[in-house]
Amino acid sequence: MRYKFLPSFVKRRGRITKYQERNLQILSEFQIHNLDDITKNSDVFSETILEIGFGNGENLISLAEQHPNRLFIGSEVYLAGIGYLIGEVKDRGLKNIRIHMGDIRLLIEEISKPVFDDVLIICPDPWPKARHHKRRLINNDFIKLIHPTIKLGGELFMSTDWKNYAESIEEVINSSKGFKVLAKSSYESSNLTKFQKRAVEENREIFSFNLEKLTK
Repeated sequence: MRYKFLPSFVKRRGRITKYQERNLQILSEFQIHNLDDITKNSDVFSETILEIGFGNGENLISLAEQHPNRLFIGSEVYLAGIGYLIGEVKDRGLKNIRIHMGDIRLLIEEISKPVFDDVLIICPDPWPKARHHKRRLINNDFIKLIHPTIKLGGELFMSTDWKNYAESIEEVINSSKGFKVLAKSSYESSNLTKFQKRAVEENREIFSFNLEKLTK
């Protein structure tokens, strides 16, 4: 199979419970496919926030419950996590979560105007082996791709629990002229995802990067 972008994830079905399977049957009720879907869904909300790689959706759910007036779009490739999130959305009666399934880069390259107030990327796959570093999501090309989709003054929040990934993210930030570094971010205190919890359990430091969009 030929990919538009070098995969930054290993797409696999994984272990899916019957509960998650049932939830996936109604994915279409929450799914975002394109810019028109984003525009249509965001009209009744004050802000639109994108979280890339939501895992099981712990952070997404927490933010959605705290801010019912904001729309949260979560992007994920793993069916088990998507199925789990849909179940939580149903059980909690959340009306402000939508889901994009697949490689988010395919969607954002089609967006030619700023539509997101903030973008979050919490502990993406670190691809720890040196020969795999080119598969990491956060690089110069990705920053150029995501920049036009964020509104002026909007935040790009990124984190990782791998030191050498943090070092490469810092290099990317230093070479980007479209953002400025913020001292703090409200997203730093976001609900711990399963990946962050694992990092804490394994005594790894979590590195956070808070950027504000400066230019068109």
